[in-house]
Amino acid sequence: MLKKSFPLSKVYSLLEPGPVVMVTTSRKGQPNIMTMSWHTMMDFEPPIIGCVISNGDYTFESLKKSKECVINIPTVELAKKVVGVGNTSGRSVEKFKKFDLTPVAASYVSAPLISECYANLECKVIDTRLVNQYNFFILEVIKAWISPAKKPQKTIHHLGKGAFMVAGRKIKLPSKMK
Repeated sequence: MLKKSFPLSKVYSLLEPGPVVMVTTSRKGQPNIMTMSWHTMMDFEPPIIGCVISNGDYTFESLKKSKECVINIPTVELAKKVVGVGNTSGRSVEKFKKFDLTPVAASYVSAPLISECYANLECKVIDTRLVNQYNFFILEVIKAWISPAKKPQKTIHHLGKGAFMVAGRKIKLPSKMK
């Protein structure tokens, strides 16, 4: 089969596996939300997550200074709010109010959980060696929360330029992984 060249600027749309999340931080007592899709699992026990946050984003300085955040995992029902949050800067807008989201106090970090999200991960920054060069933060999840809803959750996955995929169908295959 003959293949055609694919633009390097779109490679991420082929690899992006994880759900779009909303990262909350707190800066001088003011909570902020940022939409993020650039993250990856790095280890499992304890859970270690790597993420890229642009140094031009309002959240970058908050995370760099506080060294803590919450990764909130929304479902497809929140998709319009997720995109709205991503298209709005926290420098001039209080996003919890603007997008009618509910902040809930976390157990171990100053950043709030987003009540409407089905899962929330309280995180501490454990490694900043790649921040200056790549804007890459390494986080340890220190507390995880999940909605007690038993039904499968449908998450959204960013494919680039306003395109998203909805995940939710699960299949089970044999695996030796525990």
